[in-house]
Amino acid sequence: MMLSDWTLWLEWLIKSLVVTFGLLTGFAYLTWYERRALARIQARIGPNRAGPQGLLQPIADAVKLIFKEELVPAKADKTLFFWAPVITMVPSLIIAAVIPWGPAIEMFGRVIRLSIADLNVGVLYLMSIASIAVYGIVLAGWSSNNKYAMLGGLRSSAQMISYELALGLSFATSIILANSMRMFDIVEAQRGLWFVVVQPVGAVIFWIATLAEVNRAPFDMPEAEQELTAGYHAEYSGMKFALFFMAEYQKMIVVSAILATLYFGGYLGPFVDRFPWLGPIYMIIKIILLLFVMIWVRATWPRIRYDRLMAFGWKILLPLSLAIAFITATGILLTDLTGSPLYFWAIPVVSVLAGLFTVAVIYRELRRKAYGRA
Repeated sequence: MMLSDWTLWLEWLIKSLVVTFGLLTGFAYLTWYERRALARIQARIGPNRAGPQGLLQPIADAVKLIFKEELVPAKADKTLFFWAPVITMVPSLIIAAVIPWGPAIEMFGRVIRLSIADLNVGVLYLMSIASIAVYGIVLAGWSSNNKYAMLGGLRSSAQMISYELALGLSFATSIILANSMRMFDIVEAQRGLWFVVVQPVGAVIFWIATLAEVNRAPFDMPEAEQELTAGYHAEYSGMKFALFFMAEYQKMIVVSAILATLYFGGYLGPFVDRFPWLGPIYMIIKIILLLFVMIWVRATWPRIRYDRLMAFGWKILLPLSLAIAFITATGILLTDLTGSPLYFWAIPVVSVLAGLFTVAVIYRELRRKAYGRA
């Protein structure tokens, strides 16, 4: 298909607008979903005044932030202070470009793929864009000329670098299983069996690493209220603060979509071949369920100490993710060489054993420290 074909440009524009407005709407109502779910878990009522069941609360919040006064510190670097929220928010939108939302459909005499871009190195694109967002957070902390904001920015950069290694190895695990870096190929490789069944520990590692990547509890150290008075965005207000808020919640949606694509079959589900429009519905259901798990964790687990957060990333999660990638690659290689499915089914068994061994090591270390304090 030639780039001079105007219908191709129109298709890209329409798909881009649909994904962008979908994420913006999802961000608004994810805040309502989180507040209602937290209230339910904590035996509270939650937002219920603005509209039926509080459904207009996101609109009320948006109006409040739009009309809120924006303050800029006198000694701040005004250029970087202005651009830092934008640099943080934009990657949370463009990272969704390669996520497949459904199978290819035929409309208006042409085949249309339900993703903005169908790259043969889609996973590499995801990893590269995900690493850009940290720049905005670090610049926000530095440009504010505030020691608490600066500490939040430094914490965020150290945390993201630490957990991106485990995240990258979790990407590698699904690449090995699918034998492709193309997102559509990874989804289609899960037609018979979701990768979460073959590599459950890899899916758990990916989920933990994404929690740290998006600064969600219990890994929300860059914005720890008790220590840093809101962290890297302490000096931001109005729409600039809203952009940071927007970036966090959009990244929650996107990383849930990526996890659903890599390990939970993506858009696959019953009758999706006969009715391709079911693909986006299945995808949205999986995203909502994964988001609920994130919210559940926030409601129940306390924030861990920063030195333990870093030790967990480097001493526990990174070695375990290396072991999981090695186990997966070895199992696939032996299956190809011998033709025996026994080695393939050994992958989840050995992986779970490695995961249980890691949990035992963590438990033993925590007990040792508890006895040391007694």
